[in-house]
Amino acid sequence: MDLDYALREPAPLKPNDTSSKEHMALYEKWECFNHSSLIIMKGSITPAIQGAIPVSESAVSYMKSIEEQFIGTSKSLASTFMIKMMTMKYDGSSGVREHILKMNDMASQLKGMDMEISEGFLVHFIMTSLLAQFGPFKINYNTQKDKWKMSELIAMCVQEEERLKVEKLDMAHLTTLGPTKKIFKKGKNSTYAQSLLSFNVNDLVNKKRKRVNENSSML
Repeated sequence: MDLDYALREPAPLKPNDTSSKEHMALYEKWECFNHSSLIIMKGSITPAIQGAIPVSESAVSYMKSIEEQFIGTSKSLASTFMIKMMTMKYDGSSGVREHILKMNDMASQLKGMDMEISEGFLVHFIMTSLLAQFGPFKINYNTQKDKWKMSELIAMCVQEEERLKVEKLDMAHLTTLGPTKKIFKKGKNSTYAQSLLSFNVNDLVNKKRKRVNENSSML
């Protein structure tokens, strides 16, 4: 819709009686989009903040006034991003791709605050934030001479996470099968033992009754 026209193009000179039709049409076009930009910006800002921003007839100057008002906030936000990146750890629930993209997004925002982080440094930050299960994966990366780009890091981390999931499922499957077999054997052996025990007890009782009957007959 070309709504940012007044932000991209400089304001033309105000026409006078000697101005051409082309110049007047150009000025009217710029003035229309400039007014629309001001309406959109002011409509998206809360009234409490609007009161602290000087009134301006130009969308460009109004944007600069907003920037000046939030210089301190930008510094505070940059410090927050830096602390969060240094302490951020992958929890293993959201997916390693999403985790890497979050850290990459924070690095991009810091770049916009004149605090650019190199891709190699960011890759190191991300590697140190991974779970302990990625230990062999980290060692393999550290032993390589080549450095990964962000796209390569995402692809390799996702692949490693899928491998760890399959390995975990196999371990869980073996763990489930192991006790089941033991319980089955234990149950079978215990049933067999109980049957032998009951058989021996019954045999002793019968023998004792037989002896009692023999003694009674002799008397």
